[in-house]
Amino acid sequence: MDDEPRRAPGPIAAGVIAAIPLTLVALATVLVVVSVVSGNTGAPTPLISSVIASVVLVLLVRLFVVLAENGELRRLVATGERQLRELAESTGDVVLLCDHEGVVHEIGEQVERVYGYRPADLVGGSIFDYIHPEDVPGIQAALRAMNLDEEPSDPGGACMIACRVRASDGTWRPTESVATRHSRGEDLLLVSTRDISDQEALRNQVNHLTFHDGVTGLPNRAYFEERTREVLAGRAAGRSAVVFLDLDGFTAVNDSVGHASGDYLLGQAARRLRSAVRSDDTLARWGGDEFAVLVESGTEAQAVVDLAERLVRAVSQEPFRVADRDIALTASVGVAFAEDGVPSADLIRNADVAMARAKELGGRRVEVFAAHMHTDVVRRLELAADLQRALLENQFAVEFQPVVDLATSRVTAVEALVRWWRGSAFVPPEQFLGPAEDTGLIVPLSEWILKESCREVAAWRASSWDIGLSVNLSARQITAPRFVETVSEALAESGLPPSALTLEVIEEMLVDDAGETIQRLSELRRLGVRLAIDDFGTGYASLAFLRQLPVDMIKIDPSFVSGLGHDDTLTLLTRTIVRLGHDLGLIVVAEGIERPEQLELLREMGCTRGQGYLVARPMAARGVDTLMRTSLQSTA
Repeated sequence: MDDEPRRAPGPIAAGVIAAIPLTLVALATVLVVVSVVSGNTGAPTPLISSVIASVVLVLLVRLFVVLAENGELRRLVATGERQLRELAESTGDVVLLCDHEGVVHEIGEQVERVYGYRPADLVGGSIFDYIHPEDVPGIQAALRAMNLDEEPSDPGGACMIACRVRASDGTWRPTESVATRHSRGEDLLLVSTRDISDQEALRNQVNHLTFHDGVTGLPNRAYFEERTREVLAGRAAGRSAVVFLDLDGFTAVNDSVGHASGDYLLGQAARRLRSAVRSDDTLARWGGDEFAVLVESGTEAQAVVDLAERLVRAVSQEPFRVADRDIALTASVGVAFAEDGVPSADLIRNADVAMARAKELGGRRVEVFAAHMHTDVVRRLELAADLQRALLENQFAVEFQPVVDLATSRVTAVEALVRWWRGSAFVPPEQFLGPAEDTGLIVPLSEWILKESCREVAAWRASSWDIGLSVNLSARQITAPRFVETVSEALAESGLPPSALTLEVIEEMLVDDAGETIQRLSELRRLGVRLAIDDFGTGYASLAFLRQLPVDMIKIDPSFVSGLGHDDTLTLLTRTIVRLGHDLGLIVVAEGIERPEQLELLREMGCTRGQGYLVARPMAARGVDTLMRTSLQSTA
């Protein structure tokens, strides 16, 4: 038994041992009291002795109880502290003891795994040797606040600390720590530190995805708007500008090679644009095929315009290589200069308006915002709202312009033309057809024109007048989901034979989205509907389309007819188109006949049909009725 190691006394035993000196003192006190009493009274009475002994006994029992409770509390604190430290280290936290000056007294083994330091090398050193210099003042203030002489920063005596800690490899690791007073002494602090590098990296990634475009890697619209607000708030407005860029013809890229290849092209475009802007300017992808540039630093207006021109050249200087093919694109660019008092949202809007203007003018150009542009946009928006109201209130009407046989002057067909009377005011078609196309209202408007004109012409044909109908198609109408079904329904409801209906498309529509357009028109051709190319000769389409699409008619553009008799070049071109039509077995119609000499030359060339103010002006259905009766009477 003597060889067995002696165990340290537990908290309760330690309390008993500590109570022995106090017990001896208490007994001595009793003897002194008894002696004093005996000296004063001669001999203590039994009653007095019993009372004194009872009091002392009660005090001793109470003393033992208090000491035992205190020992148990010390044991629980020590156990809780140990469990807390084990729990912290099991989660990967580094636990250490330090004083209010930052000197390390103890540190857990996890510090070697997390930061690469051996615990023995850190004990006795200062935590401030491993904390980023920018974070040291704040942490020193927090530790001082936990000192007994100062109010703690937290009512519970705990303090939250965020700082960067240098690992053994020299990297700075973001950390979060909790410091509390240690139970062994109020001059010591128990600190639990957690490395949050992974969480910080995740937050940075989420932040990047929030403000950057996933396709191009450029800042996105949200970032650009916020950055523009910051720049205008911090600098003189006149020193900044916004440039908007749109890729002309990009929609056809997605349709022809797919969206994945389209995204690849956008990535190429972003790299080209990035090389064209200055390093202190912000280039962002606004959305779709649109990009935006914020010119942040002060520069001359001409320098901003030169930047816009560089962007145009960057896009169009050489084709993009996508899906084993070369795709040539151009760009429309708008520029808006900041002015004092103009909000950032208005500045961005102005650049967008200028870009839209550049696109309307044909693209591959730069337009600088002017106040009238915004006025025009507002007017177009108001007009679009009025158009929608006009459709609901039946404010539109159809007029018909006769097409005649130039040899006999007999009316062979009519072309349906839409008219809009807004109250008592006549709105010219060139003012509302463009906005109708932009807003998509052209689709329901065109469907109404088709059904109304089919109904009128079917009624005339029922009156024994063999007459055909020509209706112009819009690009949006052709690509509408139920376009072919709409035409079929209009024919069925009116009773008009498909062969009596000729649908006209302009050459430009055969170039844009040519595959889908030709497919839709071919479906109509199979229904028995005839097809015509309007404004033929303006140069958009090649003769190859006449082979791909079974066309029945070509209509010579009025710009050619206007030069007949006084412009030799236009006269030669018109004669060539007429001969080409005859050779291909097509009906040739000359548009815009306004002078007698034009009519005579067309007859001499062999053009079979024509229309224009000289032949007959557009008229309401009632006027066509009168013309029909007159024609029938003259041939009777």
